[in-house]
Amino acid sequence: MNCVGHIHHGLWKHPRDNSVDYNKPQYWTDLAKLLERGLFDAVFLADIVGVYDVLGGGIEHTAREAVQLPVNDPLYVVPIMALATEHLGFGVTCNLSYEHPYIFARRMATLDHLTSGRVAWNIVTGYLDSAARGVGLKQQLDHDDRYDRGDDFMEAFYKLLEGSWENDAVLADRQRGIYADPKKIHRIFHEGPYYKVDGVYNLSEPSPQRTPVLFQAGASQRGNQFAARHAECVFTGGPDRAAIGKIVANIRAEAVRAGREEDDIKVFSGLTVVTDRSEKAAQEKYEDYKQYASAQGTMAHMVSGMGVDLERFGLDEEITEEKLESMYPDRLRRVGEARGRRFAPGTTRRQLLETRRFGVQHSAIVGTPSQVADEIEKLVRETDLDGFNLTRTVAPETFTDFIDLIIPELQERGLYKTAYEEGTLRQKLFGRRSAHLPDNHTAAAHRIWK
Repeated sequence: MNCVGHIHHGLWKHPRDNSVDYNKPQYWTDLAKLLERGLFDAVFLADIVGVYDVLGGGIEHTAREAVQLPVNDPLYVVPIMALATEHLGFGVTCNLSYEHPYIFARRMATLDHLTSGRVAWNIVTGYLDSAARGVGLKQQLDHDDRYDRGDDFMEAFYKLLEGSWENDAVLADRQRGIYADPKKIHRIFHEGPYYKVDGVYNLSEPSPQRTPVLFQAGASQRGNQFAARHAECVFTGGPDRAAIGKIVANIRAEAVRAGREEDDIKVFSGLTVVTDRSEKAAQEKYEDYKQYASAQGTMAHMVSGMGVDLERFGLDEEITEEKLESMYPDRLRRVGEARGRRFAPGTTRRQLLETRRFGVQHSAIVGTPSQVADEIEKLVRETDLDGFNLTRTVAPETFTDFIDLIIPELQERGLYKTAYEEGTLRQKLFGRRSAHLPDNHTAAAHRIWK
C-alpha cells in the first residue's frame, strides 16, 4: 500500500523496516526490482478512500500508528516501477463508487500503455463512511446498492474500452498524414440506472490488454456474484483450510452459473510468513517483530470495517451481538456486514488486543523454508487456491526472506515457476494466447472487433 502502515501495524518502528520511505521514488523502484528477481507475478497495491476514525470516535490511534494514514494514490507509483522492470505486473485498487467510467477508463488505458500491458485493477466499492463524507455524502451507500452501481459502472467501462476503437483504427501513416481512421472510432452511448455516457469517444487508443486484468475481493454472497460476472482474480480468506476451501468452491460454482469456466477465475488468499534458516531463528525473528506490533493500531483498523467503536466496551466486558445491535441499531444492517456472529462467545476487548496484535487478517506461518513450503503446499492441495498475496511485515525483509529462502524450496518441489512467460499480465497469469478478456466474459458482448 502506498503508505507507512498496511496490515501489520506498528512494525514501521522496527529498525530494519523502510516503510517510512514510501513517498520516495527509489522505495518503489527497489521494491519492483526485488519482486521481479523473485519472479513475483505482480505487486498488488491496496488502497482506501477515507480514514479509520471509528475507534474512540477519532484518529488518535490511527495517526499515532500510521494505520493507513497518511496514504497516497496507488496509481502514480506504477509507471516508475514499470520503467524499472520488464515482467512484473501491477495490481491497483480503485474505488469505483467515487469515479466515473468515462474518466476512469482513460486512466486505466494509460497505465496499460505505460506498463506494456502489465496492469490490473482491483475493483472495490468502499466500506468507510468517512470516504463518503469526504465527497459530500452523509454516509456510504448500502452494501448491495454499491454492487448494483458496480455492475452498471462495469458495463459502461467495458463499452468504452472494448467498443470504441477498432483494432486497426490507428494507422500512424506519416505519408498520408493520417494518424487514426475516424470511421473506425465509434461513439459510446450508455444509459444505466446510475451512470450515463452520452455519445462520447473513448479518449485512449486501444492498449495492449484493452481492459486491465480484473481483481475483486468481496466476501459476501453479493460480492461473489459480482466476482463471478466480472473478476478474473479473486482475493479471499478464512479462519482455516476447510473454510477457505468452501469459499473457493463457491466462487468457482458462481462463475459456472455466470456462463464461465471454473478456471476462468484465479483465487488468492492472504499469506504472512516469518522464516529463517532454522526453526529457532525463525521463532526468534517472529518474537522480535511482535515487540513492535501495535494492538491498538490493529484494533483501529478492524473496527472501522464494522463501523462499531469497541472502546465503548470495558476491557473485560464480553462483546455480544445483542450489545452491538443495541449500540448500533441501523449501522450493521445498513452496511451489510457478514451475517452471523462476529465474535466468539466470551470475546473481550482485552482478548482481542492480545490475540490480534500481529495483524487483523490471518495468523503468520513461522518456520524454516521447508516448514513454510509444507504449509503452502497443504493450503493449495486442500483448498484449491491458485496463489497467495504475501503481506509485508518488516519491509523489505519480508520479501527478501521469501525470495532467498522460500522460493528455492518451492521451485525444488515444482510449485513455483523458474522463469517468466512472455506477454501481458493476463497472458502470464492464464497462459492464454490473447492479451484480451476471453469470449465468454461479459465484456465480450460490447466488442466491435474480432
